[in-house]
Amino acid sequence: MSESLLLNNYKPGVIEAGCDEAGRGCLAGPVVAAAVILPIDFKNEYINDSKQLNEKTRNLLRVIIENESIAWAVAFVDNDEIDRINILNASFLAMNKAIQKLQISPQHLIIDGNRFKNNTSIPYTCIVKGDTKYLSIAAASILAKTHRDEYMLRLHQLHPEYNWAQNKAYPTENHRNAIVEFGITAFHRKSYHLIENQLKFNF
Repeated sequence: MSESLLLNNYKPGVIEAGCDEAGRGCLAGPVVAAAVILPIDFKNEYINDSKQLNEKTRNLLRVIIENESIAWAVAFVDNDEIDRINILNASFLAMNKAIQKLQISPQHLIIDGNRFKNNTSIPYTCIVKGDTKYLSIAAASILAKTHRDEYMLRLHQLHPEYNWAQNKAYPTENHRNAIVEFGITAFHRKSYHLIENQLKFNF
């Protein structure tokens, strides 16, 4: 069995939390962020960017991460707040909330992406495509994705016509078509381009 190619730490010798979010591109529902502190000797060859994994693998890894991490936390920012402060700021807010919910305070943060608005006093480093480079960021991406998907399954029970059980509120064709047919819900992001209104020509 090969070991993961992802690295354990960006800054060895300190308590480090990896942070990532899920749901920025969705038309409805919250943006969800996670923060994870893994043991310094943690190994798992399957953990990777959540987008590279299928749903079954993500859900299996979620259990491992939650059971074996030193600390983890997940935070939600709903669609109304996304509309109020915009999705970028909402993503930063969700990550800050997740960091502040950790039962152990990290000494350093590694953030997936190229920028972050830090509301804590903890030093941080932004890492582009960090979820493909560091185990803790990849673990955070898995928790954020699986917790968000679980929430969207619950919303699907309220509004099955949008097929959120399958599309998780991403801008798929069937989701956009459902918006045209049924209108929007209280969970849709009104600041987003929710329907395709380009003219279609038949030749």
